[in-house]
Amino acid sequence: MYKDEMIQLHQFLVYVLKYLSEDDKITHDCSEYISLKISPHHIHKTKAEHKHAIFVLCKIISEVIADKDNNSIPDNVRNSLSDLVTRSEKEIKMA
Repeated sequence: MYKDEMIQLHQFLVYVLKYLSEDDKITHDCSEYISLKISPHHIHKTKAEHKHAIFVLCKIISEVIADKDNNSIPDNVRNSLSDLVTRSEKEIKMA
């Protein structure tokens, strides 16, 4: 995937997260994403940083959906997303 496509996906996931938010309750759930200090508008960030942000957003979205609708997302999917976040974080540190 090209960097500009990653940025578009990043933006889409931010929109999905905003759509799922209710009464700013979601701010607490996405502290991990906020701590990255990267948004889709940061085009100067590396492809790996956007990829990591995408994985973090996917993990948060899956947790929000699971909280709203019990067991709608299997635990193994959420665990796999957590593993992807960990691996992508290691990739950034190694670069």
